Amino acid sequence: MNRRLFLCTGNYYRSRFAEIFFNWNAEQQGLPWEAESRGLALVKANVGPLSPHIVARLTDRGIPLIAHQRLPRAVTHDDFEAADHIVAVKEAEHRPLIDAKFPAWVDRVEFWEVHDVDYAEADVAIPLLEDQVLRLLARLA
Repeated sequence: MNRRLFLCTGNYYRSRFAEIFFNWNAEQQGLPWEAESRGLALVKANVGPLSPHIVARLTDRGIPLIAHQRLPRAVTHDDFEAADHIVAVKEAEHRPLIDAKFPAWVDRVEFWEVHDVDYAEADVAIPLLEDQVLRLLARLA
């Protein structure tokens, strides 16, 4: 199984959406890939396992959420080691965190530009994440 690792700040919204959307699409296409997601600086203000924004979008897409009810997780060195491909969803936000905490890995990370809810509404950010994930799947195929 080829492993993808999606990173964001809190592992509550962007990286979790990317993980779930990637895994669902990979399974639908019969691809031998699996994604996980982690956070670079967990945020205590996040309540519950998933952002309501992604719950709504995934539900609208008919993607089951029952298997995704875990709390956000912080990234570890082992997560980087286990990944065949690493994506951080916003370079300006995440490159400094990776460089400070995991400098040996920063050159192996693909950086996207998907803003968090403080800069972009969910109806803008989530479709961008969907597009990026689908492009990644197409590249990997």
